[in-house]
Amino acid sequence: MKAFGFLSFGHYANVPGSVTRTAGEMLKQTIEIAQGADEIGVNGAYVRVHHFARQAASPMPLLSAMAATTSRIEVGTGVIDMRYENPLQFAEEAAALDLIADGRIALGVSRGSPETALRGYEAFGYTGAEDPRGADLAREKFDLFVEAIDGAGVAPGDPRMVGEGRYLPVEPRSATLRDHIWWGSGSRATAEDTGRRGLNMMSSTLLTEATGVPFHELQREQIDLFRAAYREAGHTGAPRVSVSRSVFPLVDDRDRAYFGLRSEENHDQIGIIDGYRSTFGKTYAAEPDVLISQLKQDEAVMSADTLMLTIPNQLGPEYNLHVLQAFAEHVAPALGWKPNTEGPVQGDPIT
Repeated sequence: MKAFGFLSFGHYANVPGSVTRTAGEMLKQTIEIAQGADEIGVNGAYVRVHHFARQAASPMPLLSAMAATTSRIEVGTGVIDMRYENPLQFAEEAAALDLIADGRIALGVSRGSPETALRGYEAFGYTGAEDPRGADLAREKFDLFVEAIDGAGVAPGDPRMVGEGRYLPVEPRSATLRDHIWWGSGSRATAEDTGRRGLNMMSSTLLTEATGVPFHELQREQIDLFRAAYREAGHTGAPRVSVSRSVFPLVDDRDRAYFGLRSEENHDQIGIIDGYRSTFGKTYAAEPDVLISQLKQDEAVMSADTLMLTIPNQLGPEYNLHVLQAFAEHVAPALGWKPNTEGPVQGDPIT
C-alpha cells in the first residue's frame, strides 16, 4: 500500500443523528472533506454513484468542484454505472475534468451495482439490453467511450464545413485521460478482462463469488490474475490497483462509541447479491497498533497501491476528517504510505 483515500457513498437523509440531511449538504460537505483531506496529505477523494436513491448520483459537477478547490489530492469515482451514461457526453465531461484537475483523477466505471429501480437505465432512455442486468449495454457503451477518449472520429462531418469523408472526434480531449480510467472488478473473470484491456482496476469490499477462502485472499488472487493478464496482453505500463475497506482507528471515546462494537464483529460474510453468491469483506475497528497488525496480514491491502477507506459521511466533515487524520497519523505510515506531498501515486511496473 502506497496511498489511501476516502470513499463516500454520499448518503443523505433527514433522520436523527444525521449531519447530512439534504442533497445540498451532502455535496458541500463532500467538497469540504476533500479540501481537509488534501491538507492532511490524503491521496484520494472518491465518491460512489447510485441512481434512484438518496446518495451521490451525478459525480461530474461534484468532482469538478473538488478538483478546482484542492491542489494535490486525486478525485474520482468508485464507480460510475455505464448503463446510465451517454458515452460521448461522458467522454467530453471526463476530458474536461481531467484538464481541470491537471490529471488528478481516477474514474472508476463498471456495469454498476444493483439499484433500487428495476432496469432503471431504461427510464434514462437506454434500452435494448439482452442481458437482464444490462451488462451488454454497459460494455457497448464503455467501448464507445474508450474510442471517443482515444480520439476516434465518431460523427460524420458536414462536408460543407469540414470537407468530404471526415469523421469528427468529441472535444475537448485530454492526452492523459486514458491512463486515469479504472474498471470496477467484482470477480476474477472481470479482473482478467480488465488486465487484458490495459485499464486500472478497482476492487471493493464485495466480490460476486465465494470459494471458501478468506475475502482478502480471494481479492489478492483477483489482483494477481489482473496483473498477469495485463502482462500477457503485451501492455508495458504500471497499472494502478485499489481496494476498499471499512477501517476505523479507535483513538478516543467517540470512536469507541461509534465503532467499538465493530471490533467484536470482525469477520467476512457470505450472501446473495444480484443473484450471485458473494463474499463481503469485514470491517476493521481497533486501536492503531492492532489495526496495523491486521492490515499487514490483509494480502489484498498490501498488494494494492491504493486503499480506499469507506467513510460514514452522515457523521459530518469534522468527524470524518478526524478518522482520516487518525489513520494518517497512527496507521498508514507503518503500511508504507506516502502522503500526497510526495507526488502522484504510481502503479507497480508489470515485468
